[in-house]
Parts: sequence; structure tokens; C-alpha cells
Amino acid sequence: MHAMTIPQPGDPDILTWAEVPDPVPAEGEVLVDVVASAVNRADIAQRQGNYPPPPGAPPYPGLEASGRVAALGPGVAGWAVGDEVCALLSGGGYATKVAVPAGQLLPVPQGVDLVAAAALPEVASTVWSNVFMVAHLRPGETLLVHGGASGIGTMAIQLAKAVGARVAVTAGSAEKLERCRALGADILINYREQDFASELKKATDGGGADVILDIVGADYLKQNVKALAVNGRITIIGMQGGRRGELDIGALMMKRGAVVGTTLRSRPLGEKASIVAAVREHVWPLIESGRVKPVIDRAVAMQDAADAHRYVEESGHVGKVLLTV
Repeated sequence: MHAMTIPQPGDPDILTWAEVPDPVPAEGEVLVDVVASAVNRADIAQRQGNYPPPPGAPPYPGLEASGRVAALGPGVAGWAVGDEVCALLSGGGYATKVAVPAGQLLPVPQGVDLVAAAALPEVASTVWSNVFMVAHLRPGETLLVHGGASGIGTMAIQLAKAVGARVAVTAGSAEKLERCRALGADILINYREQDFASELKKATDGGGADVILDIVGADYLKQNVKALAVNGRITIIGMQGGRRGELDIGALMMKRGAVVGTTLRSRPLGEKASIVAAVREHVWPLIESGRVKPVIDRAVAMQDAADAHRYVEESGHVGKVLLTV
């Protein structure tokens, strides 16, 4: 098969499309002929040498893919060769084939084409696990999403609105904020021009956010606590703004707040399977009904992954950037 290899850490041009050994599905795995994958920030960090794949994962980037089942490993039931699927991966999506633990496999939702399905597994799993399974967002509460126009952000807006929450977003341009509004965002904050904590407080009559989904990390920690409502929950899923920040424990205690940091890629297989099962139960019906849709900025050939990485690093996209085989 062919895969996008990383001969050494570096800029996007280091990505090399090369012939590599075919994967063989192990016990409990399914082999998928890949039709599309998607670019995630973790792929960029891996290319730069800052986010190695977990033990046992393929060395190639790609945390999600869509395609057709090519073969079943021993002990797999419930899937058949030819099934159209999408999958949450620990790596290996930038390739023509990938072996996937069966518990991380999802059917392509009705009404979604096979290529577009590659935009769903990682964002749906990340948002559902963090916003709902960890932070327990409830109807009537306010969710603040940093990076509202990102792949994660566009999914978070839609899922939160679908369960009856109010949604605030930050983004860096009027155009991106309007795209967020079109998806259902209620409160729009331009982080380049406005103090998001102050603006959120004003928009909520001083109440703040019940749940904050944060991709920034250290740089936003102080302001996130300021923006938090009493009994609020902050879930940190990224470190684009650094990994070390100062936490005012007294301010957090006064709000009876919680700060949780999570990752998805390195979780044990059983935890990932539980998250994927929850996504299939709760998110897939919303997609099949049309209430939630994949948001795709563009699709480029997988061999042009370097161009896709550059585009994502410039943060000009809204939603997901796909790579097609």
C-alpha cells in the first residue's frame, strides 16, 4: 500500500508519499480500504516531532478515515467485507489501507457520502466525550467553545444546540463568526478585538459559561476561570497556547468550578470503544435526521497533504479539511 510517511520531523514538505508494507488485521481488527482521511492539529504536531503515536499505532498520521471493509481479523463479528464505514484511529489514516480495532468502527450515517464521513469520527468522539460525558452539558446551560469555526468547534456548536444549550464561540474574524452563527451559535466573540471573559459575562447577565471547551490551554486559563459560571466545568483538549499556566485556585474554589484535561488518542481501547458506542447511540441519529452535519472546508488529494497542512496551520479554514485517496 501507500502511506504518507514522516522521514524526520519538519515543515509540511517533509511529508512523503511512499510504498509501505500492507497492514494485517490482528485479533479484533478490521482492515479498511481508505477513501478519505482528515487533517487534525495532532497530525501537524506529529509531523513536527511533538506528538508521537502511542505504542502499537501506525507511524503514519491520520486520526480518522472513511472507506470500505476489505477484510476481517479473527474474532470480529457484526461487520462484512464491503461495508462502508468510518473510524476513529490512533494513527495511520493518511494511507490507502488501515487496520482498525472493531470497537472504533462506525457505519457511515445515512445521508452522508463516504468521503464526507471522514470528517466525523474524531470531532464527534472528542466533542461528545468532553462536553457531554465529562462536563455533562445540560439543556439550558451555556457552552463556550474556543475556536468555534474549527472542526471541533463546528461540531460542538451543533451538538450543544441539538440538546437545548446556549452556545458562545470565539473566533478570529467576522467571517468565521458569521459561519458559527449560521450553525446556531448565540454569542459571537472576536478574540482578536474583544476580551472573551468580559464579553461573555455581559452577554449572560454576569452568569458566565457552565461549560468551556478549550483548545488553547495555558494562555486562556486565567480568563477561562473568569468566564466560568458557578459550578462550571472547563475541559481542556489542546495546548495551542502553551502547556504551563497559572491557576488561581481561590477564584476556582469560589465558583465551585472544575478543570479537566483530556486526550483521546492515547486512551485504552476499551475507553475508545465506549466513546465510539456513545457517539453511535447519541450523535449518529442527529446526523441522520439532518440536525447535525459535517462541516467541510475543502477536500484535497492525499498526496497533497503538505498543502493541506499549510492551509490548516494558517487557520484559514472553517470545519474540516479532508484528504482523498
